[in-house]
Amino acid sequence: MQDIRPPVVVFVYGTLRDGEPNHSLLASARFLGVARTVPRYTLVDMGSYPALVAGGLNQVVGELYELDTGTLEEVDEYEDHPAFYRRSPVELEDGREVSSYLLPEAMAVGSRVIESGDWGQRSRVG
Repeated sequence: MQDIRPPVVVFVYGTLRDGEPNHSLLASARFLGVARTVPRYTLVDMGSYPALVAGGLNQVVGELYELDTGTLEEVDEYEDHPAFYRRSPVELEDGREVSSYLLPEAMAVGSRVIESGDWGQRSRVG
């Protein structure tokens, strides 16, 4: 039986972005463009990957992908949803609400904030 569930639009901001090490998980997803959240989030550096936390004053830069059910399930598993990250709605600066993977604030305590809101700019000073 064919899956008739609609695709889900997901905002990715770290290692799933184009050029990052886990982007291959999105090989079958449709790229929809670059996007920014409203300035109500915090992006933190967890070492080899970032985490998006609700609350804060930063806009976060990422990419939008349309995922079919199978790809969404694979990404949920990769992101350890809901045990670690939680797939949750986020608001974009253009007013759209899409899904993304958020880390509970308590799990990000002590992590360095990426002030630029852009994982790709994490090592640049300024």
